[in-house]
Amino acid sequence: MAAKSSRLLIESSPRSLLIDRGRIAAKGMAAVGTRRLGCTWDEVIARPGDVNAHTHLYAGLAPLGMPEPRKRPSTFVQGLERTWWKLDRALDEKSLRASARLYIAEALSLGTTFLVDHHESPGFIDGSLDVLADAAEELGIRLAVCYAATERNGGRAEAKAGLAESRRFIKKNKRTLVRGMVGLHAGFTVTDETIEEAGALARELAVPLQVQVAEDGVDVEDARERGYRDPVDRLIALDALPPGSILVHGVHLDEKAVRRAADEGAWIVQNPRSNRNAKVGWPYALWKSDKVALGTDGLPPDMDAERQALLDIGGDAQDRKLLPGGKSGSRYDRRVNAGWELAREVFGAKFAPIEAGSVADLTVYSRHDMPGLPTELPLHVVVGGQVSLRDWKLTNGDFHEIAAEARLEARRLWKRMDRL
Repeated sequence: MAAKSSRLLIESSPRSLLIDRGRIAAKGMAAVGTRRLGCTWDEVIARPGDVNAHTHLYAGLAPLGMPEPRKRPSTFVQGLERTWWKLDRALDEKSLRASARLYIAEALSLGTTFLVDHHESPGFIDGSLDVLADAAEELGIRLAVCYAATERNGGRAEAKAGLAESRRFIKKNKRTLVRGMVGLHAGFTVTDETIEEAGALARELAVPLQVQVAEDGVDVEDARERGYRDPVDRLIALDALPPGSILVHGVHLDEKAVRRAADEGAWIVQNPRSNRNAKVGWPYALWKSDKVALGTDGLPPDMDAERQALLDIGGDAQDRKLLPGGKSGSRYDRRVNAGWELAREVFGAKFAPIEAGSVADLTVYSRHDMPGLPTELPLHVVVGGQVSLRDWKLTNGDFHEIAAEARLEARRLWKRMDRL
């Protein structure tokens, strides 16, 4: 984003908010000679921006007519093979850029200020993370990103190329809003050698590891066939779980595995809508850790929908350990708010609550009684003290142009998928 004045006054009712050099400076203060962000609605409220703790920017084009598999899958792995693994193999630089820009634009419009991305594009590895990072900086959203190394297409050579992309990106990245991680796709798609290399790289570069864990029972079975108790045991045994690492899903982990992950300082990210769609089950054991955040796993970036799914599906599953009466202070509340703590670990700064010293990543909501719409809508979004959304419009891009480019690249992408 272009450099702008370091001071911003959000003028709202009942109080104003002063931001200076990317942080909240004070509440209820008037300021002279600053940029001003007016709020003309009768009632507005500012909250810390949403954190989407796991997603796939490469899936941003999927809602634009992604074709159904020719043969209906009957297992979880078949679903990956016939849809998502074909999608990522068909990606090129143009389609990836269009996908990332559309997803980020939608995320900002819905009040999200931080995305944690888990990327794969086997036909376009070298430089792929720069495409994602450039889109984030351009539109003004905070991003943590890795290349998810795997051996499922090209064996060990493919895995080494994926790890090399994470290394290259982390060492050269100077962007204000973007951080790099080391990534693995999932344990059942890599050998022990690749996991060891990923862990060594993460420790060398002092960054977390992000990996999908126990989304389906196949990952647990694979770990046991290799001589480990479970996928978490495998990561620990291979010294590949540095503090702050992100384990995605955890549906089929038991309480001992979840507790061990927490003891290692690792996060687990739950994705209720994705798990429901994939019919992989409900992660009952996650209550054993307070380091559990929410993500969308590449589904549309609507964190309100994810929170509602957590309530709805958790209630249907009768997960009383997650939902003890829905009272304030419950594990549900901690899980919903955990993304801000994850952001603090990644960026080394406080993101919530809205008070002096916190990073100015926030969403200003307008309240209304218009029929057919949510009672609160994101009016403005501020990231690092800079305005990324003003009066429902992107300030660093044109949504209509972004959507038009996405539709064009989606049609080309579906044709390439059809040839695979």
